[in-house]
Amino acid sequence: MHKGQQFPLTIKRMGIDGEGVGFYKRNVVFVPGAIPGEVIVCEVTKVHEKYATGKIVKLRTPSKDRKEAPCPVYWECGGCQLQHMSYEAQLREKKDVVRQAFERYTKLHLDAVDFHDTIGMDEPWRYRNKSQMRVGERDGKVIAGLYSTNSHKLIDVPGCIVQHPKTDEITQVVKTLVADLRIPVYDERSKGGVIRTVVTRIGFETGQYQVVLVTAKENFTKRDLLVERIKEELPDVTSIVQNVNPKKTSLIFGDQTYVLYGKEKIEEKLGDLSFHLSARAFFQLNPIQTKKLYDAAKKVAALTGKEKVVDAYCGVGTIGLWLADKAAELRGMDVIDESIKDARKNAKNHGIDHALYVTGKAETWLPKWEKIGWVPDVVVVDPPRTGLDRSLIETFLRTKPKRIVYVSCNPSTLAKNVNDLTNGGYKLKSLQPVDMFPQAGQVECVAELVLK
Repeated sequence: MHKGQQFPLTIKRMGIDGEGVGFYKRNVVFVPGAIPGEVIVCEVTKVHEKYATGKIVKLRTPSKDRKEAPCPVYWECGGCQLQHMSYEAQLREKKDVVRQAFERYTKLHLDAVDFHDTIGMDEPWRYRNKSQMRVGERDGKVIAGLYSTNSHKLIDVPGCIVQHPKTDEITQVVKTLVADLRIPVYDERSKGGVIRTVVTRIGFETGQYQVVLVTAKENFTKRDLLVERIKEELPDVTSIVQNVNPKKTSLIFGDQTYVLYGKEKIEEKLGDLSFHLSARAFFQLNPIQTKKLYDAAKKVAALTGKEKVVDAYCGVGTIGLWLADKAAELRGMDVIDESIKDARKNAKNHGIDHALYVTGKAETWLPKWEKIGWVPDVVVVDPPRTGLDRSLIETFLRTKPKRIVYVSCNPSTLAKNVNDLTNGGYKLKSLQPVDMFPQAGQVECVAELVLK
């Protein structure tokens, strides 16, 4: 296979990033925008050692699931991958992505597992509570948006149909004010300019919202004027914050954060729980589906009120607090000290006095507690995309909690970790995919593991 080569290709399945997957002479070919079941003419765009990527030159047999993407910049912008696919098909294919991961990394028979259909949304649009729009300049005009897929070309996004409408409005207000006040936008090449990114977070239930101005330096002319103008245009704004990121990096945030107006944190409710969120605090991006995800975790935790529960990777305490009313005792840990302080505060605010939060890793704390005779019955894990630390898996296999509830945002690492746990004495009982990001390629999944 070589770059520029063309051939007919049948798309067999969906890949982990939402692209179509086909096979040409035993070589795997990934084609963004292609849908399982379609026959296309493919042109090779890149050849890698173990696979190739391609593009659609001609659609010979389109899928009945193919539709017109409603977003005007969909094919340029890298934010969504599945707007051209019916929502029913998205849910079906996301379940299949989980299946593929387990077939690839385990020898488990999924017929023996309660493998449920993907939990979707009634309205799979306008669900994101946080927007991060990069600011740039094109033809002398200030633009704000996202980078095009696999490139450094900034696409101006005047409105994003997966974002809460208020975040669109705020971004446009700030973009216009930066242009009107002639505040220079950051230029990656020259490292000149000031404004890098406009981050907005909104509480769906509370209506509170925060504007974060990410700047290349702390002090700049017209900063106070910009804040005054934002307050005039958005009189109900809860919080205006500045984050300073002087580094040459693709990361959005720097280390310094200053409150320029209003509160340091906004409040958001999730069911009966409420949380205070600072600019950089992690919080699920889709509050509507978060409830469904946490309910799925609560269901398989199967708590009766007598269990000792550990919430590993606890963050600000969300999942653990969701389960707390049915636990005898709750203990949580996270490596970020700021999150632990927030978790303690959140537990106190809700009158949950049977929770203990500590800074550090679960693989450090569990053996310490085991030595003094405290072993959990149920462990809930919600790790980053990289999955569970090897040493944590070994800790589980030694301390043997009766039940592990694994909340995953990456089917591949989930399957690899489940493989290690099932080889070490656990049984995979159920899998529940949840669609947290409609129109995008990702899928979350709750796995239930019980000690044999």
